Amino acid sequence: MITAARKRGTPMSSLITILLDPDIVFLRYALAAGFLSSISFGVVGAYVVARRISTIAGAIAHCVLGGIGFSLFMQEKSPSPLWDPVAGALGSAVLAALIIGVVNIKAKHKEDTVINALWAVGMAVGLLFMAKTRGYIDPMSFLFGNILMIGPSDIRLMAGLGGIILLLVLLFYHKLVAVCFDEEFLELRGVPAHFYYFLLLLLTALSIVLLIRVVGIVLVIAMLTLPAAMAGQMARSLAGMMGLAVLFSMVFTTGGIALSFGMDLPSGPTIVIFAAASYLFLLVLLGIRKRWQAQDQAS
Repeated sequence: MITAARKRGTPMSSLITILLDPDIVFLRYALAAGFLSSISFGVVGAYVVARRISTIAGAIAHCVLGGIGFSLFMQEKSPSPLWDPVAGALGSAVLAALIIGVVNIKAKHKEDTVINALWAVGMAVGLLFMAKTRGYIDPMSFLFGNILMIGPSDIRLMAGLGGIILLLVLLFYHKLVAVCFDEEFLELRGVPAHFYYFLLLLLTALSIVLLIRVVGIVLVIAMLTLPAAMAGQMARSLAGMMGLAVLFSMVFTTGGIALSFGMDLPSGPTIVIFAAASYLFLLVLLGIRKRWQAQDQAS
C-alpha cells in the first residue's frame, strides 16, 4: 500500500493518504517528532545564531558520537539501562559544553583549538568504540538520522527534553538575551554572566541530542541555524525571531518528510536540503527587494 501511495499524486497527497491509514503509525510518529523538535530548535537556534556559537554547537554535536559509541560498547560488555545510547549522547554533549565553556572563560585565545580538537576527537572516539563493539552497527543512522524510525519512547523523550528546554528559556529569557547581545552589561550589574553562558551551552547540548534523531550529527547544525537565520532576516526582536524559527522548522520537517517519502529519499538530508533551498530563495528575494528600493531612491 505504501508503494502504491507513493506513485499516486504529489508527495504531500501521498503522505496524507498514508497518515489517514490507521494501521500505519510510523509517519505520524515522524511528524510528531518533527513538530516537537521544531519548538526547541527554533527557540535555541535563535540564541545560537544571535550569539554566533554555531561552531561550538558543531563541536558539541560531533562529540555526541563519542558518547553513543561508548554506550554501545559498554552495553555489549555489560548490558544495563545505564548504557542507553541516548544517555551517552546526553552525557557527552553536556561534558563537551562544559569543557568549551571553561576554555572560553579561562583561556579564550585557545577556544578555536579546543573546539576543533573536540570536533575531531569526539567523532574518532565514537567510531573506534563502534568498531570494537560486536555485531553490526550502522554509524550512518547516527550521522544522518532517520526520523521515520522514531517510536513512542522517542516521542516521550523529545517531549520531556523539549519541556525542560522551554522551561529554562521561560525562566531565564532576559538573562540569556543579555548573554547573546551584551554580556558586559550583565557583569556590570553583578549578574553572573558566566553562569548564563554555561546555561546557553547546556540548552544547545540538549537541543542537539533531540535533533540527532531527526537529521543526524552531520546535519544538526543546518537545522539549528537555517530556520533561525531565515527568521533573523524578517523579525525585529529575538522573541519574534524564535517564533518564526519554530514555524520555519515545522515547515521544513513536514515538507522534508513529505518529499523524502514521496521520492523515496533519506529523510534527514532531504529536510536539510529543503531548508537550505528555502534560505537561498529568501536571500535572493531580499537581494531583489534591496535593488528595487535602491532604484526607487535613486529615481
